[in-house]
Amino acid sequence: MSIHFDHTIVGCRDNRESAEFWADILGVTIGTPWGPFIPVASDNGVTFDFATVPAGSTEIHPQHYAFLVSEAEFDEAYVKIQRYGLEHWADPRQQGVGQINHNDGGRGVYFLDPSGHFLELITVPYGGWQT
Repeated sequence: MSIHFDHTIVGCRDNRESAEFWADILGVTIGTPWGPFIPVASDNGVTFDFATVPAGSTEIHPQHYAFLVSEAEFDEAYVKIQRYGLEHWADPRQQGVGQINHNDGGRGVYFLDPSGHFLELITVPYGGWQT
C-alpha cells in the first residue's frame, strides 16, 4: 500500500467562519458537516476538517498550510485576499507587506486566516521538491 495524506483537523475559533473563508479563497466547496467538523477538501482528496476549539480554550496554535495552485487560481485568490482587505506578505517572516514573491519562477503569497493560521499560495513547487 502506498502512503497518502488523507485529512487533518484545523482548530479554529468558529468552524463555519474558517471553513467558508478557506473555501472562498481556494475556490472549493464545503463538504457535509459531521460531528464537530466542517470539511473542506482539496482537489487531491486531502480534507481539512474544521473544528471549533472547546469552550474555555482561547488559544489557537497557528499552523502553516501551503497550497499549490495554478496561475489562474492564484489570480482569483489574490483578488479575494484584496477584497477581504487582508494584510499579506511576500515571505513567511511577514516582510514585503502587500507584495507577492516570484520564487522559483512562480508566484507566492502569505496571509492569515480568521483564526491566525498561516496560509500560503504558490504556483510553482519549491526547488522542484514535488515529484
